[in-house]
Amino acid sequence: MAPIFLTPPTDPHTALSISAQANTFLSAQKTLWSSLPYPLSLFLNTESQEKWTSYENLFLALLRTGDHDSAYTCLEALTTRFGKTNDHILALQGLYQEATAKNKEELEEVMKAYDEVLQEDRTIFSVRKRRAALLRSVGKPEEAIADLTVLLDASPTDGEAWAELSDLYLEVGALEQAVYCLEEVLLVTPHAWNMHARLGEVLYMSAIKMEGGEQTKTLSESMRRFCRSIELCDGYLRGYYGLRLTTSKLLEMLRDGKKGQVATSDPVTGDLAPPSVATVKKLNQLATAKLGEIVRRGTAGEKGWDGYSEAELKAAKALIDSDTQKIER
Repeated sequence: MAPIFLTPPTDPHTALSISAQANTFLSAQKTLWSSLPYPLSLFLNTESQEKWTSYENLFLALLRTGDHDSAYTCLEALTTRFGKTNDHILALQGLYQEATAKNKEELEEVMKAYDEVLQEDRTIFSVRKRRAALLRSVGKPEEAIADLTVLLDASPTDGEAWAELSDLYLEVGALEQAVYCLEEVLLVTPHAWNMHARLGEVLYMSAIKMEGGEQTKTLSESMRRFCRSIELCDGYLRGYYGLRLTTSKLLEMLRDGKKGQVATSDPVTGDLAPPSVATVKKLNQLATAKLGEIVRRGTAGEKGWDGYSEAELKAAKALIDSDTQKIER
């Protein structure tokens, strides 16, 4: 099985790469066993987890690239194998209907279908997730939040649902709740470097709206989250970008040293004292140097440095250039 089919289409480039090989993959599956009667077909059927993972990833990629006919072929194969009443298949069928809906009325029909399924069994979490995603896409984040809250009451260790709920809270401006949800994600997946960076971003957004010692404390925590993300994944551009932002802001505040501006430690609540100016300065220099290296080598397309998108590299370069211009002035 080609490795590319075992990778979920998390970005447009991956989706295009997978969907481009759809005809080759589907043709290869049309072997003699498919035309034989049951149970003879069982003896020639190549059954494996990789095969059905490939079918699902191809299905998702084809939906993203708009090849609905081929996507339906994949869905039919999955449905035949696992059955129409399988929880996961129900969610995939709903996803196909969402992708092919031509107007708001057809999306409402999909919503009714989700409601009917959940009326029969409220514990089908895959369908409830799809319902929440559909609610969000049609501009009803509050209802989507309610749906995910019900799901998490029954399944509090679902990291994916906590992450989606955090995004929804962020969408409606509830930053404190968004932070709480991301902390729950990290309880489930403590080594997810992207989630540490995401928490650092939300904390940074919260800090911008604060003043005094509370702002310093929140910025310091944001900086620590970005540090943890790059500790877990060296070369993580998003982590270094956030570290550069937070340390630059902290340097301004710590150097000013205004009364009430700098937070202090609190052993009762577990608050940590803000880092020293020397520590923040070193981290700022580290982030600057690493971002510069990523931009230089990523732009040149060097082997091992070609995983960054053009938008990421431009944003990193703009951040470095903006601070350089401040220094020159």
